Amino acid sequence: MSNPLTLERMRADIATVLHETPDAIADDDNLMDLGVDSLRALNLSLLWSESVPLEFSELAEHVTLAGWWGVVQARQKAHGIEA
Repeated sequence: MSNPLTLERMRADIATVLHETPDAIADDDNLMDLGVDSLRALNLSLLWSESVPLEFSELAEHVTLAGWWGVVQARQKAHGIEA
């Protein structure tokens, strides 16, 4: 595993796939409404799996960055990864 995944990195990665700036992505924005479709979400989960073990299905249960970050925090804690 590489460096721990951070909220800032997640926001930046989402912004990159949407061709936006990170400050355009709020914690409680509906990511699907912003343009994160299932393929983009899958690609993001695969990218982030390099830092923390993630399953796409875990992220698919949530539609906000805050929701995704909650999943990541729980997975990092469960695997002893400190962000």
